[in-house]
Amino acid sequence: MTTHRVVTTDTQIDQAISRAKALANEPRVISVVYRPGPGLDLLILQMSDGHRCVLPREDLQGLQGATRQQLSQIEILGNGTGLHWSALDVDLYVPALLQGIYGTRKWMAEIGAKGGAATSIAKRRSSRANGRKGGRPKHQESSAIAA
Repeated sequence: MTTHRVVTTDTQIDQAISRAKALANEPRVISVVYRPGPGLDLLILQMSDGHRCVLPREDLQGLQGATRQQLSQIEILGNGTGLHWSALDVDLYVPALLQGIYGTRKWMAEIGAKGGAATSIAKRRSSRANGRKGGRPKHQESSAIAA
């Protein structure tokens, strides 16, 4: 049997407390509503400062293949700083969501790579037009600039 030990230092605890104090005046989630529908599959976050944040479910990491029943079972954690779906084992950090960060860096990079690799008639035309203009400028060595 494997045993695990988590070690948290006093410094790490102090840093976490400082970060939490910095969030004291930030808006927090007070309620969440999942609104499924044709063309509109949304999470609506009601914030403590009175405004609402509307997020498309398919843009959030871990929620793409979930059922409506699973999605409707949302828990608000950390005094409104986190959202949790226990049936899906998914946690999302609300301050990151408000900044447009809908998943881990790796996951978002994979989405960006897919978008960059996408092909379309418009993208082909644009690439050809850029090529006729000479394409991208050649990379200059920085040592040649130093004097």
